[in-house]
Amino acid sequence: MPMKYIFSTQVSSTSFDLKSIYWDILKELIYFIICVKRRLNEKNCCCFRFKGSVSSIEVAECAELAIRKVFPDCEVVKIPVGDGGEGTVETLITAMGGEAVYCVVHDPLMRPVEATYGILGDNRTAVIEMATASGLTLVPVSERNPLRTTTYGTGELIKDAMDRGCRDFLIGIGGSATNDGGTGMLQALGFRFLDRKGNELGLGGQILNQIYEIDCSRALSQLRETSFTIACDVNNPFYGEKGAAYVFARQKGADDAMVRLLDEGLRNFAEVIKRTGRIKIDDIPGAGAAGGLGGGFVAFLKAELKPGIRMVLDALRFDECIRGADLIITGEGKLDKQTCMGKTPCGVLQAGMRQGIPVIVMGGSVEEVEALNKSGFLAVLPLLPYPVSLEQAMDKDFTCWNIGRALEQQLRVIQYYMNH
Repeated sequence: MPMKYIFSTQVSSTSFDLKSIYWDILKELIYFIICVKRRLNEKNCCCFRFKGSVSSIEVAECAELAIRKVFPDCEVVKIPVGDGGEGTVETLITAMGGEAVYCVVHDPLMRPVEATYGILGDNRTAVIEMATASGLTLVPVSERNPLRTTTYGTGELIKDAMDRGCRDFLIGIGGSATNDGGTGMLQALGFRFLDRKGNELGLGGQILNQIYEIDCSRALSQLRETSFTIACDVNNPFYGEKGAAYVFARQKGADDAMVRLLDEGLRNFAEVIKRTGRIKIDDIPGAGAAGGLGGGFVAFLKAELKPGIRMVLDALRFDECIRGADLIITGEGKLDKQTCMGKTPCGVLQAGMRQGIPVIVMGGSVEEVEALNKSGFLAVLPLLPYPVSLEQAMDKDFTCWNIGRALEQQLRVIQYYMNH
């Protein structure tokens, strides 16, 4: 009887040393799943893109060809997956249908910027990466200042999607340039923050210490019927030594004095939130994500914070996709001790373990094999048999050949033991 397999790959941007590791295939986090099912007369394929080396459909075709060389009667299904970070919009559009939407919003310094988000095939669910509007890469190093930067553009993306009929939101909040507690995002949605004299405050982390009252009377009415799920892979609280300012603000341009000021501001904002009848966000794990944006989402929009991989897999109904599988093969550009700390292979592993399905993981660079085995992976396998230059690793034909070769060789072993 033909077996059913799941094959997933993540190819990530990772610094590496050619003397000690093999290579990293591509420059970005891109993932895919190939599912080989028992039903022999049906085929269902998804296409996706691999930037910098080879297109997603080329990768999928190479993998499918390798599978069919060994198991010619298998059904092959390709499903993109991701961890809620960069590439989430493209991943979910590819897997679930839909379209990319382009709109001009404000960047962290309130300059116009074209940003992208996705509307999925149900025409109700929007997928947003806040970094496209409020990300650190949008601000030159010399201009980074979390007292000034704002999440206003992220709120504009939400508003645009609501105007198009979206009421369910999946939002990744990694890579922010901001430390404003989500106030900018909320201001774009109609919330007003007032000082002790009732004056409306401006934008950025600089206002946090001045907030005394919150005016919700002009908040967009659509928010009452809208749900938010936030991809959050940090557990930092809103403020304090492990909070948003002390842990993350320096990388966004803050000096020591700014860090203290921002932390005091977040503390004040949390007190105002509690005093005005909302929840206590002080100790909520993840409230400090993206400069407190996680806390802002929870306090004002009743958002649910989830690990990024869980948000994506839940959206894909991944547990249903792998039901009945005999083996899952997953992969990542670099496998190390960080792999089991919320990255895509970890999420795939956990999904497989819940259903008693063994999981093999492949990687371009493989470290900490023993730790990965102890975490539950049946086997940890390097993608390449020898070191190569980055130029060769990025060559399309070489990449395709190696993906097909590595997968075929593994499946040949499985076939042998099936037949003996």
